[in-house]
Amino acid sequence: MSTTTKNNLVPILIIGGLFAIFGFVTWINGALIPFMKTINELTEAQSYLVATASYISFVVMALPASYIINKVGYKNGISLGLAVMAVGALVFIPAADARTYWLFLVAIFIQGIGMTICQTAANPYITILGPIESGAKRMAMMGIANKVAGALGSVIFGALLLSGIDEVNKKLGSVSADEKSVLLDAMADSVHTPYIVMAVVLFIFAFLIRKANLPNVEATVEDEVTTGGATSKSIFQYPQLWLGVIALFVYVGAEVIAGDTIIAYGISLGIKAAEAKFFTTYTLMAMVATYALGVFLIPKYLSQKTALIGSAVLGIIFSFLILSTSGFTSVLFVAALGISNALVWPAIWPLTLDGLGKHTKTASALLIMAISGGAIIPPLYGRMVDANKHDLIASGLQEADALSTASTSSYWILIPCYIIILFFALWGHKIKSWSK
Repeated sequence: MSTTTKNNLVPILIIGGLFAIFGFVTWINGALIPFMKTINELTEAQSYLVATASYISFVVMALPASYIINKVGYKNGISLGLAVMAVGALVFIPAADARTYWLFLVAIFIQGIGMTICQTAANPYITILGPIESGAKRMAMMGIANKVAGALGSVIFGALLLSGIDEVNKKLGSVSADEKSVLLDAMADSVHTPYIVMAVVLFIFAFLIRKANLPNVEATVEDEVTTGGATSKSIFQYPQLWLGVIALFVYVGAEVIAGDTIIAYGISLGIKAAEAKFFTTYTLMAMVATYALGVFLIPKYLSQKTALIGSAVLGIIFSFLILSTSGFTSVLFVAALGISNALVWPAIWPLTLDGLGKHTKTASALLIMAISGGAIIPPLYGRMVDANKHDLIASGLQEADALSTASTSSYWILIPCYIIILFFALWGHKIKSWSK
């Protein structure tokens, strides 16, 4: 790793501010999902397309984003990504006016494209902005900024979007079609002010990042084998990269389920929206506390590998506890997944990128593509809830009881996710060649 300056405090603070923006924009999905479900009259599975639209962009744009970063550099790439996110925020305005779900999804997708460009630049940048051994520590610092801002965004947007949602849901079944349209239109209009403000802030940050003094960093080339002066090892010859991609894929899916389903889960259990709107904050604050421990413990007292093993084991334990409890206790165990999730992302990145040399940027794009786990796994959870609910109703259970039971039992999808992460922590990251 080489830098133009030995003092990395200022660039770390700048990138920390960027991760705060990521968190704020990403974690409002927890409030958007029940909001969209109501104003667009959606099923559980349909409502989780909010997560799909947000995270599928990482598949579509990760490799193009890598190309863009290679051409314009980390700083200009981040600035461009923020500007695209601002455009996506503006699209929410006509989407709300039309109260058209697909247009909301387009807006979220555009924001996801901008996020992909930013993440493709910011994650490898902070990972190699110092010794690889302390990469998880720097990533944990970014995680604190990300989740504190995410908690703030969840509370703010929860208050703005979910205010009065319980009353609206009660009225929908007893009012005329015209009255229903008026109620839902008024609720949809609540997105105007927050998304206009968001767009303005993102454009300002895009300008400031472009003018910021960020040092140039590049990964050290340590492991390349040359034949006749040409590099012979391709990116396909690094098993730990592909196993890391799979581990990150299931991790993001598990993290999004923990943060984005918990509000709707609480509501399904009969908890009022005025209380449930804070539940995503519980998950994120659990992550922040664990990130803080990671900053203190890694790498002096705790290795990145050990942190990842402990996280995976806790994830399995908490998942079983969600399934075996009920009511608010079960909600607390969903929130506790924040503890098991916090150090997974910070640990997987350096363990995967270690020794990739000139392939670091392309490998980073592949890891960013793995964020698409957040697009696929949460909707699978939603489909499972819908299917289980219908089966329970068919067996004679009341709809409200069927929904709460199905919502709880469907969390079993988390268990194989954490088992895959545990495999990567114990063995996957050590496999440096397919022949070994």
